[in-house]
Amino acid sequence: MKQIQSSVFTFRGSHYDFGVMQGERLKDTPLYTYQQKQKQRNRRRYTVAAADAFRMFRSYHPGIYEELTGLSDALGLSIEETLMDYSGFQQEYRINSGCSIVTGSDFLARNYDYHPKTYEGRFVLFQPADKEYFATIGPSQRILGRIDGMNEKGLTIGYNFVHQRFAEEGFICNMLARIVLETSSTTEEAVEKLTAMPHRHSFNYVINDAAGTRRVIEGSPRGTAVKKAHYSTNHFDVLTKENRHYLVDSERRMDIIQKHHQEDMDVKEGFHLLNDPKYDVFSDSYRNWAGTIHTSVYKPKELKMAFAIGHQEPTEIDFASWIKGNNLSISQITGELETDVRIPYMGE
Repeated sequence: MKQIQSSVFTFRGSHYDFGVMQGERLKDTPLYTYQQKQKQRNRRRYTVAAADAFRMFRSYHPGIYEELTGLSDALGLSIEETLMDYSGFQQEYRINSGCSIVTGSDFLARNYDYHPKTYEGRFVLFQPADKEYFATIGPSQRILGRIDGMNEKGLTIGYNFVHQRFAEEGFICNMLARIVLETSSTTEEAVEKLTAMPHRHSFNYVINDAAGTRRVIEGSPRGTAVKKAHYSTNHFDVLTKENRHYLVDSERRMDIIQKHHQEDMDVKEGFHLLNDPKYDVFSDSYRNWAGTIHTSVYKPKELKMAFAIGHQEPTEIDFASWIKGNNLSISQITGELETDVRIPYMGE
């Protein structure tokens, strides 16, 4: 058993200043040291054309490019290096996760299943100074991206890996989630955004909003499909040619969720379906890149969320109160994982 923690970052201001703050907080950490060590290997596998990245952000979210510029300045990197490492555009990294998502009329619950060595331990609340963009809450991935999240309008998002074969030019999952959260207020708007943006890999994107409108978008580099669904694992039902050959565990978790899911289930029931080991959706397969690191539960109508690292009762955060200008009472969320693997961001 290993104790693990996630630091809570809060910021109100411009995207550029947010980038600077993140760079200042990142540069002397074990996480940054680890990321720099991984850099050379990654650059042998792919490249990012700065002009193409700038064009994409200008089209879909210019503020993110400003944030990347601030991050670049704080870290002392060229903008080309920062785009390569943190933009989420044409970015590569190993994916073999087994995430599960369940929704109800007033919640979205999500298990993030992956290898602990990839975890950043950063939980972020950001309120942009530019009112064109929405305030957001959620755990980060590759610093600027989001693993899952909710915005001030009650829009929530989570995603499930399907495959990364036959990648094409586009955004990776965590940056797609970030862009959607800051620019969309309803499920309808999120669907429009996700079907318009280019996808580098194949993922399910699960959306719920304050009205309880739920959709799953099957997104791949070769197209998208939208379906009405209340839960999702790691395979497509419509774009089936995109699926991996081995779907046993994804289908197993889907069968469990289908068996226990009820339309009137409440937030606690949704959380325990994913987090309580007795349901066998929560996973300890950390060495296989498929262990449950955290469980997030978002409540769109209340603008509250709950977050648990490993198997434990979640910590609740009042996002609505923070949006109004109140400070949070916590600076760190702690938990435990049943593993002995090294976790670089913790200095291991």
